Amino acid sequence: MANVYLNANLNPSSAIASPLYTCPEFKTGVLKSILVCNPSSGALSVTITLGALTSGLFKSSFLFNTKPIEANETIELLTAPLVVQASEVVSVEGAGSVGLNIVASILEIS
Repeated sequence: MANVYLNANLNPSSAIASPLYTCPEFKTGVLKSILVCNPSSGALSVTITLGALTSGLFKSSFLFNTKPIEANETIELLTAPLVVQASEVVSVEGAGSVGLNIVASILEIS
């Protein structure tokens, strides 16, 4: 088994869900950290989901639903590692998300 460490970065430009990380086939992803920075002068919020294509339908579950991020604040969202199985997608959507900076630290295991 090979271990690969990587970062996934996202700076959403709209309030539409965008993929932050998609776990490749035949691998398992372990998200060690999700940092969200709000460098703007106003409070923003972020929604993060974990989803997958199941029986032809995309199904997702909320990890964080409209989590508030205060102005000029950086927060760590995870308190424990998050396992992402092959083909699952971690997506990010922000209300007033222009300006959010999101970085996920990931360990991929094959």
